[in-house]
Amino acid sequence: MAKVEDSSPAQATIKATEREKKSPCQIERATEPCAIVIFGASGDLTKRKLIPSLFRLYINGLLPSEFLIVGTGRKDMGNDAFRDKMKKALGNDSAFKNKENKIKEFLSTLYYEQLDYSDLTAYEKLSHKLKELESEGIPGGNRIYYLSTPPSVYTTITENLGLSHLSMENGGWRRIVIEKPFGRDLDSARALNAHIRHYFKENQIFRIDHYLGKETVQDILMFRFANSIFEPIWDRRYIDHVQITTAESIGIENRAGYYDKSGVMRDMFQNHMLQLVALTAMEPPAAFEADAVRDEKVKVLRSIRPIPLSEINKHLALGQYDKGAIDDNAVISYRDEEDIKDNSHTATYAAIKLYLDNWRWKGVPFYLRSGKRLARRKTEIAVQFRHVPHFMFRNVMEDEINPNTLVFTIQPDEGIKLTLQTKMPGTKVCLREVVMDFKYKDFYSGAGVDAYERVLIDCLEGDHTLFVREDGVDYAWKLLTPVLEAIESDPKSAPFEMYESGSQGPELADRLIGKDGRKWRGL
Repeated sequence: MAKVEDSSPAQATIKATEREKKSPCQIERATEPCAIVIFGASGDLTKRKLIPSLFRLYINGLLPSEFLIVGTGRKDMGNDAFRDKMKKALGNDSAFKNKENKIKEFLSTLYYEQLDYSDLTAYEKLSHKLKELESEGIPGGNRIYYLSTPPSVYTTITENLGLSHLSMENGGWRRIVIEKPFGRDLDSARALNAHIRHYFKENQIFRIDHYLGKETVQDILMFRFANSIFEPIWDRRYIDHVQITTAESIGIENRAGYYDKSGVMRDMFQNHMLQLVALTAMEPPAAFEADAVRDEKVKVLRSIRPIPLSEINKHLALGQYDKGAIDDNAVISYRDEEDIKDNSHTATYAAIKLYLDNWRWKGVPFYLRSGKRLARRKTEIAVQFRHVPHFMFRNVMEDEINPNTLVFTIQPDEGIKLTLQTKMPGTKVCLREVVMDFKYKDFYSGAGVDAYERVLIDCLEGDHTLFVREDGVDYAWKLLTPVLEAIESDPKSAPFEMYESGSQGPELADRLIGKDGRKWRGL
């Protein structure tokens, strides 16, 4: 084959002119009045994510015309102090520049109630406060309880919500939103589910995974099932393997207390990573409805072959970030982070090879990797198709033809890419890889919604499609718990290696996929 001097793939970028750009397809404004009660409202998540997301929904006309937001927490502060704190959070966001009047309107809907999570009388006081506020202009009694708290108080809060009758749907609906992590292992997850179900029905429970609210994640289903050219080749006959990557360039930030007890597998794999596997591999649901979609996702999780503990080195590679550089800035190692022990063996990187034992995916490996302090931030699903079955150009070309790859980029730049082989102009037979590249930002204008906004909208609408069901949580933990128990009982039982911050990850991960004659996509 005649070599091409510039071996980088050509970009056949799909773009739209400003006139051709479409505004995002939005639902109508949620019509039912609602009170949103945030537990842990004095914490970082509320000011960093929840209140900005709710404000964006407000200025885009997606909140009900009648709503109120009640923050609760152990910290002693009144309505004015809470509003001032949230005003500062919104004012520091450049996206809200010149929105002072809207911010003032929005802040008037915010209230604060001090609450000791273990004090039942405090919940009774909260109940009276909610009834009083609702009687002044929020009819219906509909409420969302959002648990923006450490997981250690989930059971305490849900129990007291039940004992104070705040979970009862007497004239209006009640919904509870629970952030990850949902348990630490199979037994704790089952115990937590049983406890919550004692006070809330399954249709009231929203187990949040904000990754599933991202546009590209949702588009996996649309792309597969709304385009007839892909679904017929979406199986073991045409797909060689699937790579799912969630790479972060940041370290553990200020989460040492949580992260050192959890590690990357509890933090990322039990929820985000396995949910992405389920969406990629699921069968067509009977209808685009919550129960039908979640039924098919659970079938995928049930079909994942257990990781054999006797051969764990063939399926798992772990790592922990060492010192290095991110964007030319020196960074410290994990063990030098504040409140981390010098001998900590907590994994900040993991690569896992999984197989699905079903008709569609028999023999197709799914390679999953996630880590902190890697070269760059990127989340993607890459579906690599098989090599062409017959190399008919061997008499005129030396090199093999690269297989086609379909990539769903989830972050930072949401989009879809498909690599194709084309002939270069000229008298010799030369191939060049072309990338058909679709980016959401190039095709849509106007107000979109981020992942947190998407899941908040679905809570308001009572739509469970993007939320994890109890049996989904159960099967995910069923797969990972034996592996976690083996590693924690004997850290030397699984391959473990330090890796330089700002790198592609540990060499162990390269060897894991390299044994199969494959390699990771670059970050």
